[in-house]
Amino acid sequence: MEVKLKYGANPHQEFARLIVEREPSPLRILNGKPGYINLLDAFGAWQLARELRMATGKPGAASFKHVSPAGAAIARPLDEAFAVSQFIRERDALSPVATAYARARGGDRLSSFGDFAAVSDVCDVSLAKFLAKEVSDGLIAPGYEPEALEILQAKKKGAFLVLEIDNDYEPPGREDRDLFGFRLEQMRNTAKVTRDLLKNVVSKKKDIPDDVAETLLVGTVALKYTQSNSVCVAYDGQVIGMGAGQQSRIHCTRLACSKADKWFLQMHPKVQGLAFKEGAKRPEKTNAIDQYLLWDELSDVEIEAMMSALTGRPEPISRQERLEWAKRFDGVALSSDAFIPFRNNIDRASRSNVRYVVHAGGSVRDADVTAAADQYGMVVVQSGLRLFLH
Repeated sequence: MEVKLKYGANPHQEFARLIVEREPSPLRILNGKPGYINLLDAFGAWQLARELRMATGKPGAASFKHVSPAGAAIARPLDEAFAVSQFIRERDALSPVATAYARARGGDRLSSFGDFAAVSDVCDVSLAKFLAKEVSDGLIAPGYEPEALEILQAKKKGAFLVLEIDNDYEPPGREDRDLFGFRLEQMRNTAKVTRDLLKNVVSKKKDIPDDVAETLLVGTVALKYTQSNSVCVAYDGQVIGMGAGQQSRIHCTRLACSKADKWFLQMHPKVQGLAFKEGAKRPEKTNAIDQYLLWDELSDVEIEAMMSALTGRPEPISRQERLEWAKRFDGVALSSDAFIPFRNNIDRASRSNVRYVVHAGGSVRDADVTAAADQYGMVVVQSGLRLFLH
């Protein structure tokens, strides 16, 4: 099968195509015309969603932007405060697969704006109706209910991308990549993320509750499909902070933890009590909340711009209030795609109330990192598995 794409990575790269050598094709384009980046995101998101299902036995979902996950999650009940923070009114009506995607998208709703979505299970009407209201470019799934497909085919005036992939499809064991006229070859990363990776607990504290173990698996699977270096903070079976593509581990950690902090603060009473002007749309509300949570960093001009969506002048959340709020959330987990080289990563993670850490181990400072975690009462696992992606 050969499909002409809209264009390559940029509009001036006019020649772009998809070639599928296997017959019958494991991929079907049910609606829309894909672009090069759409397919990169779709294939990465699908692998992540499918592996979440394999690792946990629960429906998995991913929200991809620019070849890394903005969010990923498994199906668990939606907390009321989270639903309010995401402007989700129909939380009790969502199916498990729709819940998985709602949680994945809500892991970082700013980054998920215009995402490519993937789910591990058949797309049902519940998910289609949820997606119909969101700003998203496409969905890849192993199947579609007929009514769900009709709903999605009407989205974006008929331009929404709908891809169906064979759930049993496995690619060849070798990967090829052409770069600057040279061809690189390697074995595909077939390492499985399972509970066995969590056996080597090196900290003084040893106990990992089952629900936290599942959350650690979610974060670690997400890293497998994230551009390195990367650090992931996860909570309650979903990614809430992804620090991707950084050149130093501490910058990954700072980015992931700062996103996690903002995710928690979306449930703060001061945020949920913000009053918006009549007619304000969800993107405007989302951006206003994001600015509100950065209040101390804003200029007067930026504060006035934020106020254009609000009624009244809200009271900022103090630094002490932020620290105290983070302590309300138990089971916060951090995964690293390679070893953690310095204790400064642990120090930063502690401020986001991270209590569980999994990293590859193998650094000359492993003992220092573990000692720092012991100071904070964290549980540390050395998985022995590096998950770089480039």
